[in-house]
Amino acid sequence: MNLEARELADSDDNTFKALGLILAAWDEGTESGVASEQMAYAALFAALTDLVGMYGEDAVIELARGLERRLLQGEFTLDRVVQ
Repeated sequence: MNLEARELADSDDNTFKALGLILAAWDEGTESGVASEQMAYAALFAALTDLVGMYGEDAVIELARGLERRLLQGEFTLDRVVQ
């Protein structure tokens, strides 16, 4: 587990703790030879199936519709340059 993932996993904030655990699993997967794209698709599948189970398909469809705007605004682009 890299330092960032370890620090996040040790956080008292459950959101950061969850992110740290996911990052640690991601690192383990890629170190085992699983391509990042496959890790991403598996993570999306796991997340979407859990969300559908908890909130239903209609709520997850609304969430997914909102992702386009957030993607276009660069919310998930970590290396973008803001001028």
